[in-house]
Amino acid sequence: MNGTSAGSYPIDVWGLIITIVLVAVAAGLSYAMRLGVHRQMLWATIRSLIQLLAMGYILKFVIEQNNPWLVFALIAVMILAAVQITMSRAANIPRSVMPSVLLTLTASVILQVCVVTEMIVRPHPWYAPTVLATLSGMLLGNVVSAIAVAMSRFFSDMDARRYEIEMMLSLGATPFEAAKPSIISSVKLGMIPTISQLASSGIVLIPGMMAGQVIAGADPLTAAKYQFVVLAVISALTLMADSLIMILIYKTSFTALHQYRPSNER
Repeated sequence: MNGTSAGSYPIDVWGLIITIVLVAVAAGLSYAMRLGVHRQMLWATIRSLIQLLAMGYILKFVIEQNNPWLVFALIAVMILAAVQITMSRAANIPRSVMPSVLLTLTASVILQVCVVTEMIVRPHPWYAPTVLATLSGMLLGNVVSAIAVAMSRFFSDMDARRYEIEMMLSLGATPFEAAKPSIISSVKLGMIPTISQLASSGIVLIPGMMAGQVIAGADPLTAAKYQFVVLAVISALTLMADSLIMILIYKTSFTALHQYRPSNER
């Protein structure tokens, strides 16, 4: 088997151990320099290893079964977990926005399945778990980060602009007009990592999907096409998700009489 054959570079137990040792050395450096991130880094590394290995076994089972109901059940569980992660990451947001988060994430996944999976990739069968589950996971990861940042920024910015908002409302502005500056700044902030990754891919950065395919022996040009489709569509859907969540939640900052509602009253 030559060096470019698929599966010719397997990662064994020793590879995982060396990786963990490297993280431990970095954490030790953080501890020695009193940077204060060693515990979080070690915990995140262990949690990531357990979660990824568990997902690997689950995906293997779902792929072997090749059952559409199992595929969509897995995606549903991923969406519910994404809702919980979003709520935990976003700071100082009311619990009442959880249904809006669920709706936003579900709509994003449905669009991804309809557009990317069925119109661009066109797998056989149409519910191919290797495509649906993996693409849904990548999309949810990006959307969760973006809307968590956007929501945190929105509510903090609204509180910071309280007197300005109340003045605008008193002068006849609608709640949307009063909230619009906060909506714009929140969406922009949430989109910064996604747009930066899209812009730097191929020159500064070889993204994980493309790198993984090339290492596994896939044609680099084919890997580049797949990576472009994934990054571009995820960027578009993330922007749509950011915009949708803002439309769904901005009214929580106002009463039925169009008066501003402070964060401690939401």
